[in-house]
Amino acid sequence: MIEIAVVGAHLSGMVLNPELVREGAELRRAVLTEPCYRLFALAGGPPKRPGLLRVAQGHAIATEVWALPEAGFGRFVAGIPAPLCIGTLRLADGTTPKGFLVEPEGLAGATEISEFGGWRAFIASLATA
Repeated sequence: MIEIAVVGAHLSGMVLNPELVREGAELRRAVLTEPCYRLFALAGGPPKRPGLLRVAQGHAIATEVWALPEAGFGRFVAGIPAPLCIGTLRLADGTTPKGFLVEPEGLAGATEISEFGGWRAFIASLATA
């Protein structure tokens, strides 16, 4: 099994979570990142996906770590559209799973949402606004 950290629409109960489940993923844990990330709502329509960018000093961002069988991991990663990509995340529990990041080019027109601490909190704020 290969671990992958998700920060947005693939979280439990979110719209893209079935993509993980379809590939045989199992939820392992919810954990914050180390405080070295900035989180953005990417441009284009209603907020559909976040972008996580590693920086020298930033915020701790909520993630979920899922584990996929090797073949499922390969199929899942192959379907990730640019400007999102997979890299190594630094988590507060000391682990370094693969996870979603954003290419800097993808931040054009994006809105920083780091102060919410995660995608789920940001989406909840839209419902109350």
